[in-house]
Amino acid sequence: MKAMAETMLSDRALIRLSGDDVRGFVQGLVTNNVLGDLPVWAGLLTPQGKALFDFFIWADGEDLLIDCEADQAEALIKRLTIYRLRRAITISREEHLAVHWAPMGEAGVPDPRLAALGRRWIAPPAAPVLGYHAHRLSLGVAEGVAELGQDKTLWLEANARELNGVSFTKGCYVGQENTARMNYRQKVNRRLFVLPDGRVERRSVADPGEALVPAWLAPALAADDA
Repeated sequence: MKAMAETMLSDRALIRLSGDDVRGFVQGLVTNNVLGDLPVWAGLLTPQGKALFDFFIWADGEDLLIDCEADQAEALIKRLTIYRLRRAITISREEHLAVHWAPMGEAGVPDPRLAALGRRWIAPPAAPVLGYHAHRLSLGVAEGVAELGQDKTLWLEANARELNGVSFTKGCYVGQENTARMNYRQKVNRRLFVLPDGRVERRSVADPGEALVPAWLAPALAADDA
């Protein structure tokens, strides 16, 4: 019997949203535009613009699939359910599909944050893959509650603009006012940096110390420090 390919990210989960205008519902909540091509990387923020959850949003027919941290899936479902109010929308775990990753190849699509992060796709479960997190950190990209914090880090401090995690033309969403204000002032004083030992810290852009400064972030840091 042929062994399953080792491609599944076992610490990710999928949440399925189905029902009445799910794209319109999600569009009014998250930082990125979900009315166009998917997947996108996005955040759900506090009203002050601080990150609560980050995730990818995929299309599956008329439904949406949210690719999120497995440990945060139930908390995210509860948060989305609060916003749902009386809309005819179902929000539940998708147990028959999983998130898959490969550092290169033809499967899936390039990571919407940064192509160098590799390829990502949705498929039935397979054998778990290793190496994703080390690869991501080597490129200076933070994700998840452990690295971004929860209600601690402003979305633009998490390098969301540089990693295609925010739209400034989509209209209102939770935390939009403060996020837009920071962008139009073109000044982010602190950002998340990956340190040589793999830890992620929020540091001054004027003095990131020994932190990794990847090529994709360097122009933004120069503008912030100007």
